[in-house]
Amino acid sequence: MKFSINKQDRYSIIRLEDENLNTVVAPDLKSEFFLLSSRETENLIVDLSLVKYIDSSGLSAILTAHRIWKEMGGNFVVTGVKSPVVEKLFEISRIGQVVTILPTVQNSIEFIFLGELERELNADPAEGTELEE
Repeated sequence: MKFSINKQDRYSIIRLEDENLNTVVAPDLKSEFFLLSSRETENLIVDLSLVKYIDSSGLSAILTAHRIWKEMGGNFVVTGVKSPVVEKLFEISRIGQVVTILPTVQNSIEFIFLGELERELNADPAEGTELEE
């Protein structure tokens, strides 16, 4: 397996354990995204801290996961982008305009918890509950 998964109550972290996110790794990663979404993983963090190269299939996998979690109403975050090659690809592709990219896993966890809190605060009161005047 070219990645590890750390499942928590409100989020999961997929950490790529390979330097390349390419046509060899991307199909397995996409399959894992679909599997996690079917298990109702509310929020997903993808840690790219070990990745030094991404090709178009890797970008496609990231965008696929973003779409899945957007449709589910959850958060999808990419973190740990350290490689100058990956940074340049993200800049050229403008993926940062679509996908949330944060520097660290801790920043990503905080972002998810803030998003969860915001959703809870903005949730409609339970149906059938009337406010007394």
